Amino acid sequence: MGDNPSGTGATVAGRGPARRPPSAVPAPNGGAFRPHPLGGRFNALLASTGLANVGDGILQVGAPLVAVTLTRSPAEVSLLTAAAWLPWLVLGIPSGALVDRIDRRHAQVAALATRAVILAAGAVVAASGRLSIPVILLVVLLYGVTDVVSDLGQTSIVPDLVARDRLSAANGRVLAVQQVAGSFLGAPVAGFLVALGTWSIFGVPAALGALAAVALLTGVRGHFRHAPADGPRPGVLTEVWEGLAMLVRHPVLRPTLIAGTLFNMGSTAFMAVLVLWAVGPGSAMGLSSPQYALLMTAFALGAVGGSVVAEQVISRVGEVRVLVWSFLLGSVLFGLPLLVPRFWPVAVGLVVMGAGNNVGNVVSQSLRQRLVPRHMLGRIAGAGRAVSYGLMPVGALLGGAVGELWGLPASLLAGTAFCLASTLVLALFLRQRDVDAHEPPVGTPIE
Repeated sequence: MGDNPSGTGATVAGRGPARRPPSAVPAPNGGAFRPHPLGGRFNALLASTGLANVGDGILQVGAPLVAVTLTRSPAEVSLLTAAAWLPWLVLGIPSGALVDRIDRRHAQVAALATRAVILAAGAVVAASGRLSIPVILLVVLLYGVTDVVSDLGQTSIVPDLVARDRLSAANGRVLAVQQVAGSFLGAPVAGFLVALGTWSIFGVPAALGALAAVALLTGVRGHFRHAPADGPRPGVLTEVWEGLAMLVRHPVLRPTLIAGTLFNMGSTAFMAVLVLWAVGPGSAMGLSSPQYALLMTAFALGAVGGSVVAEQVISRVGEVRVLVWSFLLGSVLFGLPLLVPRFWPVAVGLVVMGAGNNVGNVVSQSLRQRLVPRHMLGRIAGAGRAVSYGLMPVGALLGGAVGELWGLPASLLAGTAFCLASTLVLALFLRQRDVDAHEPPVGTPIE
């Protein structure tokens, strides 16, 4: 467990006058109180996250670009996306229980180091000229396994490093760094690394994964293993069941999980075949590989902007309203590549979509970190992502299958329809009063 004490959250509507959070510090010359700084350990976590996500961006964009040089089958290309997300379906729940039982920093370091070894092996195979679709699928699948543990460790450790009233700010910065590193840096670099040699699509992320592990190990000092609130620790299966039960019964977590699952399935079905719609001779958009990689940075541009302003937007508009509007905006803008299949209109739409998406992510992640007891964060995150991320391979396979049977436009429309359904779920079943009712009182530590 980290040695940085928890702060308190913002005052909830209807619970009396606002009070200064204990985590705030006085400004010079007796001025207004300013928020507590996020701290050096959190900055080290950001550095590690940035390094790892540059590698993520290279692999996520580079692997499909390499694959389309080997096959033009929508079903085969969509398997890459399915392989990346399948580990969440199989390992999300047990990995969440694991993260709750061991030191969360050690879990991340081990996952990043293992990732580096797997990707280095992929680089060796590529350099030897033996790369094939099955080999790429295997590397992406094993990479996804490490991503499950690393991601759960990262999201669960944030409340140990920052005060509770700064969770929105901290999560906004994490998401901004992920987007800058993955899309602004990793995605464009991927387009040029393909020309340099397919080995580099795996070799460069391998080196970055190793550096990320070192940054985390040396920069985030402390112990981050959580004991239960009181009494002896129950068995693993009992803990898993507790996490699932809380997720299913909670009036805030349940609708956000259902909506997130539908949106993720739809967006994955869409993105799994978008590269075929956008890249190559005969495609609707007619883009080159570097142009497609550049297009993906448009989403990141908006996402970074959304992450920066998320704390202010949420405080002014309200969490639930922000969440509903972010889902609606993303769903509607998915229609642009079909309606206007040109670079600049799609790029502008992706900027707006990225901004709304990341503000919504800040809301959902901060809600979970505030409403869930600290010692259960791994299980809740693991169970939730086992469903919402775990069904993304189903979305990818659905997109590929629909594309094979009825063409790429049908795939893109099917993905958009799932996203619109997710917005409807949020609008009908999530209320701000439910969030307020389950918010821990000001001054209550979340252990």
